[in-house]
This record gives sequence, C-alpha cells and structure tokens, in this order.
Amino acid sequence: MTQGSPPPAPDTPQPPLTPLPLGTLLRRIHHEWTTRQRIFDLPSARIWKRDTGPDAVDLSFEFLGRPCATPVGPAAGPHSQMTQNIVLAWLGGSRLFELKTVQVLDDLDIARPCIDMQTIGYNIEWSQELTVEQSLEEYAKAWMIIHMLQRWQPLREHLGDDPGPFVFDMSVGYDLAGIQSDKVAGFIRSMKDASAEIDRLRADIPEEFSEFRDLDIPATISDTITLSTFHGCPPDEIEAITKHLIADHDIHTIVKLNPTLLGLEGVSSIVHDTLGYDYVELKPSAFDDDLPFDRAITLITELNEFAKGHGHRFGIKLTNTLVVNNHKSWMPDDTMYVSGPPLHVVATAVLDKLLGGLPAGTLDVPGSDGDVPSSGTGVMVSFSAGVTKANLADTIAMGVNPATVCSDLLKPGGYGRLAPMLKALSTAVTESGVTSLASFRAARLADAQAAGHATTAAAHLTHVTGDGVSDYHLAGNEKLPRAVDHDLEMWGCVACNFCVTVCPNDAFFKVPTPDALADEVSGRQQYLVLAELCNECGNCMTFCPENGDPAQIKPRLFLDAERFEGAAGQRFLIDPDSGVLAAAGGGDGHSGRVDQVLRADEGLPVR
Repeated sequence: MTQGSPPPAPDTPQPPLTPLPLGTLLRRIHHEWTTRQRIFDLPSARIWKRDTGPDAVDLSFEFLGRPCATPVGPAAGPHSQMTQNIVLAWLGGSRLFELKTVQVLDDLDIARPCIDMQTIGYNIEWSQELTVEQSLEEYAKAWMIIHMLQRWQPLREHLGDDPGPFVFDMSVGYDLAGIQSDKVAGFIRSMKDASAEIDRLRADIPEEFSEFRDLDIPATISDTITLSTFHGCPPDEIEAITKHLIADHDIHTIVKLNPTLLGLEGVSSIVHDTLGYDYVELKPSAFDDDLPFDRAITLITELNEFAKGHGHRFGIKLTNTLVVNNHKSWMPDDTMYVSGPPLHVVATAVLDKLLGGLPAGTLDVPGSDGDVPSSGTGVMVSFSAGVTKANLADTIAMGVNPATVCSDLLKPGGYGRLAPMLKALSTAVTESGVTSLASFRAARLADAQAAGHATTAAAHLTHVTGDGVSDYHLAGNEKLPRAVDHDLEMWGCVACNFCVTVCPNDAFFKVPTPDALADEVSGRQQYLVLAELCNECGNCMTFCPENGDPAQIKPRLFLDAERFEGAAGQRFLIDPDSGVLAAAGGGDGHSGRVDQVLRADEGLPVR
C-alpha cells in the first residue's frame, strides 16, 4: 500500500470525539466478558497477570515515591486520553499512566489525518481533543473502573489476587499563563481531590456492577505532573512553571525535555549519518529556539534543589518528539513530529550526554561509579522514545523509571503488545540471575563496565548505533505495511483485525457474520466502527491491507442523535437495546444488515 494524499474533508464537519458514559462502558465490559471473554476487544490471553510466587520477578518501582507494579505504561498521547484507552492499557499490564496533556485552549481544530505509522512514525497531534472538563471526567471514570475491575470476581483468574499498585500522572502545558488559568488550575486541584467527581459518577454505575456503588475509591487521582512545553519554550518560562507547580500546587513535577539538547549537528549526525534517514528534514529553527544544553544542566540542578526544599521530588522526561519538516503528503501540516526507532537512539544519546554533563549523583540513574542517589534526592528519569518489546529490558537497564510507550501501541496488536513486553522484561531479569529491577540494573551495569562502558546508557547507545543493528537504521524500517490489490467494501474484507487493534480509541469492533447473511456478504467476521470514538487519526487506513479508509467505509454507528445528524457520509443511529433507529448518507439500504450483524453472537458492544 502506498499512501497518497489524505481523503478530502467532507462538506459537513465530522462530529468531535465523544466519550461514552460510565454506565455504557461498564455494561459493555460486562457484556463482552460474559459473551466473548474480552474487554474492549482485548482477549483474555492478553491480560497481564502479576506473578506473586516465591521466585517471582519483582517488576515494581517507585514513581516519585509512589509504588507502581510495572515500569511500563502509555505515554501522554492517543492511548491515555479516553477511559477505554486507559482501562485497556491497565489490562495489558500498564501500571504507570502518563495522561494526555491538558491545556487551557481546549477547543482546537486538529488537522486530519494526524498519525502516520507507515514506517518509523510521525504525528501532528499535540494536545487533548476533549475539553478540560471532559478530560477530568475521563480520568475519573478510568480511575473508578480500574478500582472496580481489581476486585471484580470474573477477572480474578486472569488478573490474580493482587494486580499491583498503579499511578496516574497528570500532564499539563504549555505556558505559565495557561497553567495559572482557572481552568487548568481547577483541573489540577480536582485531580488531587476528585471526591466530588467520583461521587457524582457513582450514580451511573449500572446494576451489573452494583456491588461497587459504595466502594471506597481514593479521592486523589493524581498528585504528580509531567510538564509539557512548546518546542522553543524559554528556559526561564520552564523554570517559572515548574516552581509554580511545586510551590503553589504542592505537587511532584517532571519536566519533559527535547531531543534538541544534542544540538543540530548532534541530532543530524545520528539521524542522517549513523541511521541513514537522509529524507528526514530537521528544522534548524527548532534548535535555535530550544533549551540549550548548558542551561539545561543548571536548570535540572536548581529545580531539583528547589523541589527538595519544598519536600517534593523532581524528574525529567526523555524526550519529547523531534520537530521536522513534513516531506510527505499524508498529513496536512507543514511540520510533523518524529517518533519510533530514530527517536529512541536520539533520546538514549541525550541521557548519555546528561550523565556526562551533570554532577555525579544528580540523576537517579546508575552512574559510572555504580551508585544511585539515596531515595528522594536524585532526579528521576522517565523515558519515552521508541520503546518496544525488543528494547524494553535494555531501556529499563539504563536506570529509567518508567519507560512509556506510544508508537509501538499503534502497530498491529495494539494494547495486546503490552503483556508480551512485560514477559520479555521478566525473562531478561531472570536470565541475569536476579529477581528485581534494582538488581537487574546492577548486573547490567557490571556487564557494561566489563565491556569498557562507563554506564549502561553508554553501552545501550553503542548497541543501537551499531552497524549490525537494523532495528533502528533506515534499512530495518523501510518495509511498508502488507497490501492487497482490492478495494475495501462495507461488508467483508480480509479480516486481518488490524483496524480493531491499531485504533488507539477502540472505535472498531468485530462480530461474527450471522448465518442469515452468509449468502449475502463475504467473510466470517464483520467490522463496524463506533463513530463517536473515532477521531479520524488515519491509523486504520495505514494498516488496512485493502484500498480505502475503514473509518469511512465500514458501517459507522452513532449513539447520539445530535452527533448523528451533524455527521457526513454513511451512518447509522442505533439504540443499544432496540437496534437501528435511522440511517443516512447511503446507509439506508444497509439498515437490515447492520441490525442482524449487531445481534450476531450477542456481540453488540454498547449495551
């Protein structure tokens, strides 16, 4: 499949991303589990179960002093915006959730498509697509559902008796004025004490989960923040925001840093000369305006001392995405942001450079002397850049906590890729002859130093830039997604299931073809899309082997009449119990089929 220009925008604007109510989500969970042993289309086999036996590997760590059962979770982005996203990631084994960045401007018109994972990964999406009020509700709903599912008896066999502690980490941006606004300040306060929001939502808990209506759910959803700033945000502004969050909001804070810390020549040397991505067009202006390395050294040191002086922890995140010129015709903006394999190498190089530039013991990462600062004194390092099953163990070995994921979850398998990641990490720890992450890092550091490297970060950087490592070089990332020479149709397809798994919002679902339609439509499975959960990111179109956009061609279902009327193209208004209520835009002749397919195997996922 060769991507060309994105499809033209419809005459009528598409409806905005529309969250599903708590009651609808819980009924869907109950219905899918009791009829199909799935939750939001994630099969039971992909639910991560914590090993608590006497010889179990302990994957836990502390996130700014908060206990967390695994060092993996979704990065602030498409997988941490809506309730079902977060619940899916938790089921897969995530225990650290970097929630999508919230800012004062919450009515943005984001261009579409906004994600391009055809090869290494690009995006143009940079902020929440919901209002701040909606974001608070989504995070509260996810918080409540996870606390319920931890105790829900039908999942006990798959989750174990103790799924382990988890942490929600807020992300806010992008300037001091916006963060000081009543809207964002109110969001932060409500996340620290969400008792009113939780009590309001309790009334929506359906009969299927009535045993949890009075469950004691912690009121503090989050008391940590990862600060996201615009590329080019002045150092003094970063300092002022961080001090404001720590002193005025009394909150632990992480600052997300940019790959531009390596300088234009440093990034170009890695991306162009070492990895071979000659076509990636760096933007010199992004380097001119960004935080310079020397100022970053003083800023990290000073902010850590400031945080300690206020009884708080401070951390840094490596790294933000890399700003480049849009050399493709797929996404409409002039600028796009690189993620995936090349960013992994660049971010590793940033960590290696910081370890060499900061005073020994500043970062909460094993240094050349093998020592890690005592708890509460070192700067925690969070890492998010091209993390995959193949490199998770090497990434964690560098001493980072946590390693958050985005690009890899946008590949086929989606949230189901998390549990295998954790299994691979456990295997690596076991093969090192230890049973904890701390001991694993010590063992890997010893191996690195025996090989002549000062730190595990230096050893990993040498590995990922090696000539024989194709996972990060252009040669290992040129293959396009599978393609067949056939136009996608509303009914029947190759049934690869990609549209279901690559959708970050879980907008797609599949049901068996009913016997009554076996002679009318092809395929054992039929695929439909909950249009109100679809933000037209384009990821399903990238990975669909056939020609066409599944988000527009497959039956598009709406639950809200107003959204249905405001949409364009073929669409169906449905009632969770009674079926199709109306059809429009070319969908009229398909109402009967949609009605039958929705009832096949009791598969309707919105009851």
